[in-house]
Parts: sequence; structure tokens; C-alpha cells
Amino acid sequence: MKQRVLIAVCAIVLAGLLLAEPALAGPGGKIARAVFETFWGKVALAGLTIVFAPIIIYTLVREKLAERRALRDLHFMARHHQLFDWLGVHQRAIDCFTRVHAAWSREDVREAAEWMTEWYWQNQQVAHLARWEREGLRNVCQVRRLRQVRPLLFAHHNNGAEHEGSLLVLSITANLCDYLQARATGVVVEGSKAFKDVTTLWTFVVCDGRWRVANIEEDTLSLMYARYAATLPPVESTLGHSLSA
Repeated sequence: MKQRVLIAVCAIVLAGLLLAEPALAGPGGKIARAVFETFWGKVALAGLTIVFAPIIIYTLVREKLAERRALRDLHFMARHHQLFDWLGVHQRAIDCFTRVHAAWSREDVREAAEWMTEWYWQNQQVAHLARWEREGLRNVCQVRRLRQVRPLLFAHHNNGAEHEGSLLVLSITANLCDYLQARATGVVVEGSKAFKDVTTLWTFVVCDGRWRVANIEEDTLSLMYARYAATLPPVESTLGHSLSA
């Protein structure tokens, strides 16, 4: 048991250094790190990758198993409601990602309020954008290409109404640049203007019959979600007594 916990902890720490070298970017309030962009940084990254290869493989395997479980459960639920059809969910995630980033770049996430839960967009506006503005800073986050959307965790709920509160965690990888600059001078104070692939975890919940963004986190938590997925009860047991056509 202790060995399994140690492996999990090491994998999460390693993911922060390797698999998720650029941290949470843009929406979410943290700036993508640039620690491994230098020559010696890349050398160190290569060395760490070799040393911790077994843990990296373990993490990737657990994530793949979680992805298969989430897709299987979504496919089952799609027989009962189109809300869970993966193609539709995938497109909704892309739309949310695009709308939220566009609103973020204009420093007014209220423009994307219908794509997020009320609590989350208010939290992002006050906790990050408003604070940076008071400090004379501006976050620049430009998305060049969205590369991959993978499900890690799906949990079906009926919180007061059919399917309300159902939760889906997606791993989204995009090629982007992300940095914090001084408004007065344009000097970069954190992050980098270089474009890189950044993976973040987006949590969606069903709210008023639509998938909405409820959280955005660093992908260092991917193993945690993957492991938790294995503990969920069969999705068939969560349906309730009635189903929507």
C-alpha cells in the first residue's frame, strides 16, 4: 500500500516537471512555465525522463485505462440521451475552450458566462483578471491550434433533475503562448512568448441541461483523476427510474 502511494506521489510530482512542463495557462489563473526552454533545461528534462521512465509509463497507462472507461460510459449513456454523445461532447468542449480563451484575452470572462458555471466565471474575473489589472499586469494567451481532447473521468448524476450535476474531466492539449506582461512597458514578467504545447484539465458539469466549464487545472492532477475513475460504480447503476429520450 505504501509503495503504491509513493508511486502515485512520485508520478504526480514528475508530471509537474515533465509531462506538464508548461503549467496551467491562460484561463485558470497561472502562467505557463518556461523552465525547460533553455538548452540546459532541455538536457535536464531528457535526463529526468530517462530516470523516471517507469513512472511515466505507469501514469500514461492509468490515463489510457481511464480514457477507455470514460468513453465506454459515455457511449452507454448516449443510448439514453444525446447530451452524452461523444462527438457532441467533443464539439462542445472545443466551443467552450475557444469562447473562454477569447473572453479571457479581452479581459472580460462575462462574455463567455453562458459557457461556464456562474461561480467559476465570477471567480476567474475577480480572483485573477481584476487583480492583475490592479497590479498593472496583463495576461497574454494566444491559442494557435487545439491538438487533442481526451476524457479522463465521467461521473453521471441526477442532482435534482435528470443528468444535472453529471461531471466530465477532459485533458485538453493546445499549442499556445502564455505570459504575463507589464501594461505600461510591455515587459514580460512571467512566462514566455514562445508557442508550446500546453495540456490542462477542464472539468465540465451539466448545468441547466448544458455542459459548462466548472474548473480548469494543471494536468499534474491527471493521475489522481485516472485513479479515481477506477473507483466509480458502474454507470448503469446511476440512471435512476426514468430516462430522457
